[in-house]
Amino acid sequence: MQTTANHIVNKVKNHKRGKIFFIDDFAALGTPDAVKKSLQRLTLAGLLVRLANGIYWYPKKEKELYGVKISGKPSLDEIARAIAKRDKARIVPTGLHALNMLNLSTQVPANVVYLTDGAARRVKAGDGKGILFKHTAEVKRLSYKSELLMLIVSAFREIGEGKATPEQLKIIKSHFSKITKQEFETDIKLMPVWIRKILLIL
Repeated sequence: MQTTANHIVNKVKNHKRGKIFFIDDFAALGTPDAVKKSLQRLTLAGLLVRLANGIYWYPKKEKELYGVKISGKPSLDEIARAIAKRDKARIVPTGLHALNMLNLSTQVPANVVYLTDGAARRVKAGDGKGILFKHTAEVKRLSYKSELLMLIVSAFREIGEGKATPEQLKIIKSHFSKITKQEFETDIKLMPVWIRKILLIL
């Protein structure tokens, strides 16, 4: 008879490396206590990496001359997106994190903040890092067809009206090739007027 740990191993190995799992993904494989203890053992054994409370990663590996090396962990953004997908919620990066993702700032925040239409929560991801989800009732801010345009608008909000430098505007314009005409025409109606005016003349 297979143990809870065996069931978890089989489930994990049915996915590609790099997959992020949540403790609830294994709820049907044993009692809560058995699942928790099995995940602890499998983490110590190296099959899984614990990213945060209740969040695990099936690590990617890269070959080396004398063995196998575990590659870097998922970014905070990848973890945040996995949580949003599980919760069927929409998110958009805000603040310094939004600027960094668009190469508008070289500062890398230890804690990243997202607006969401899901539940507000804070997730500790180790080494002083964390993810903060702030609930917003302003659905329009999360209704963009283009995730990139939604991110650009979020970055403009962080910079502030009339404060974007010529270099920042040049970088923002460089992202336009990844946005379709249809996306732009649909999403521009959702933007604050002052951001809309800037994007129309870039």
